[in-house]
Amino acid sequence: MKHFEVLGTGCKKCVTTAESIERVAQELGEPVEVVKVTDPAKIMEYQVMSTPAVAVDGKVVHSGSIPDHAKIVGWLKT
Repeated sequence: MKHFEVLGTGCKKCVTTAESIERVAQELGEPVEVVKVTDPAKIMEYQVMSTPAVAVDGKVVHSGSIPDHAKIVGWLKT
């Protein structure tokens, strides 16, 4: 099971990002855990300067926008 962290303040783009990851995972039948991280100190630990950002299994893979469907599929398949 992959562990996703959506890093951001809880804005609409952050919520949409988390929902998109959950929806694509469900479409593919992939088990995932999606956690929303809103604590600024925790976000800074990842050295993220623009949100929403996504970390997969502890590694930042995206920041600054809502990831597209193909990108999410790629994260789930690797």
